[in-house]
Amino acid sequence: MEILGIGSRIKHPSYGTGVIIRLHKKIYDVCFADSGIKPVSKDLPVEVIERIEPEYTVSFSEAEDALIKILREWSDITEVVSLGDKWKNGLMILKPADTSLKEKEVPIEAFFHKIVMLRDRLRVMEQRINAHKLLNDEDKIELQQYITRIYGSLTTFNVLFKYQGDQFVGEKS
Repeated sequence: MEILGIGSRIKHPSYGTGVIIRLHKKIYDVCFADSGIKPVSKDLPVEVIERIEPEYTVSFSEAEDALIKILREWSDITEVVSLGDKWKNGLMILKPADTSLKEKEVPIEAFFHKIVMLRDRLRVMEQRINAHKLLNDEDKIELQQYITRIYGSLTTFNVLFKYQGDQFVGEKS
């Protein structure tokens, strides 16, 4: 996919002729003569009337996203992860099938904290595997596949997370 710069003129199948006035990660803002400013996906095939080379400047939000990604991947710092509002002050009750045994009550916040710590330690292990000097690429890939499967097993607990971006992600089909 070719990237167009600000000032490039395009012909859109629905909106007609327009000029790119702003660049975003996945879209262009295009000013069309008949329909005003519209977002246009960078993936959409459009006819390029006049191509202007893009200036490679990075927006604040793109720089912020990149910094967050770097910090998550290379830092041992634990980020603040929010428990879903409906679970706050909740209680997890573990009831054994044997009625002679006592139930175990665990505050959901304490359980959630353990899940988040587990996730953070998995991330650190993943980073250390990827940066390991003695492992070859084949070994790193094999170990990475195990970690991905572990993340997949932990998706059961995604219901506890307030924000989808904090959730576990396993193998994608």
